[in-house]
Amino acid sequence: MRILKHLCAASARRRFPEASLRRIAEAIAVGEADHSGQLRFAVEARLGWNELIAGRDARQAAHAAFAQLGVWDTAGNNGVLLYLLLADHRIEIVADRGYARRVGDERWQAVCEGIQQALAAGEAEAAVLGGIAALNQIMAEAFPRRAGGADAAGNELPDEPVLL
Repeated sequence: MRILKHLCAASARRRFPEASLRRIAEAIAVGEADHSGQLRFAVEARLGWNELIAGRDARQAAHAAFAQLGVWDTAGNNGVLLYLLLADHRIEIVADRGYARRVGDERWQAVCEGIQQALAAGEAEAAVLGGIAALNQIMAEAFPRRAGGADAAGNELPDEPVLL
């Protein structure tokens, strides 16, 4: 059944047209003004045949995207990836090690649940924007931006969403 869902999955571009992607990038940029973390959003419509046969799940795919997009490669070890796998209706958040002692798993899970509820209502862009707002709040609490401080490295990663 899972293989069929992946073979028949609609494209990510259909759920997230160019105008939506621009608004998501703007929300990321605005939020990053309040913290020194780096937030990325990636959406994948479906996994490939080899990944499905190998049993790759959404969490594993999210970790692969985290590495592929270089979210781990920030000066403060404070990158966060918001990942959607549309065919499996899964939302994953992968946070770099800088958050380990600062943010509990329940906070990340609450963001995932909020996004899931909005997605179920058919509001893909609104779901992601709400998730980004919640993530930016968590990131600002964990890594607030300090003017002229050591966190003044700037925007280390692109704000634009990635369609995998």
